[in-house]
Amino acid sequence: MASVSFLSHGLTDRGLVRERNEDAFLDRPQAGPGFGLWAVADGMGGHQAGDYASAQVVAALAALKPPADLEDYVDDVKTQLLLVDRALRRRARALGPGAVIASTVVTLLAYGDDFACIWAGDSRVYLLRAGELQRLSTDHSRVQELVGAGLLKAEDAAFHPEMHVVTQAIGAGRLTFGTRTGIARPGDRFLLCSDGLTAMVGDDEIAQTLAAAAAPGDAARQLVDVVLARGAVDNVSLVVVAANQG
Repeated sequence: MASVSFLSHGLTDRGLVRERNEDAFLDRPQAGPGFGLWAVADGMGGHQAGDYASAQVVAALAALKPPADLEDYVDDVKTQLLLVDRALRRRARALGPGAVIASTVVTLLAYGDDFACIWAGDSRVYLLRAGELQRLSTDHSRVQELVGAGLLKAEDAAFHPEMHVVTQAIGAGRLTFGTRTGIARPGDRFLLCSDGLTAMVGDDEIAQTLAAAAAPGDAARQLVDVVLARGAVDNVSLVVVAANQG
């Protein structure tokens, strides 16, 4: 029997500058007996493209059937995302040369006490445990490649002119998923988010908000409010997931 249960809350906001919201999220703390599924997708490609792409990603994940175990769950998620990847690339080719219909994605899967994260792009998943914030995902981005190669300091990444250039995404061609697994503990708090949050709110402030909020919905609302107060130049989407004693 699982020792944890999950409560969660997702929010998305168009922001104060963009004309439309190209983000989407999935919030399913009880996707089936003993398992949950959460996701954030950040669409790319502009009108009738980015919002379509993120919606297709979330719809495909929402259609998943109950898995046999966590390993099957991870395989099922990757299979669904690869199918969406191919469909988006076909649709883009039909629009003509240079057309892009793509989306980043970050997912959190829970099966009993076990969890897995799967991602492509620069949408992120964090874990707050015992007051310490860990970034479970690694950005698939140009600046992260520079940081990893020692050519750019991590603290300078947010100001680099190519900070929004992602190297992998659903629908963008070359696709290799990032994956991480672990065991959830009572008291853990997870955050999935688009870069509309992380471009404007630092890790320390994220950690403080997740730790202080009484419930996932409170944390989600407070983080979105901070982004709006700072100008919200991009869409912002997030899901906060709390692991409680089962």
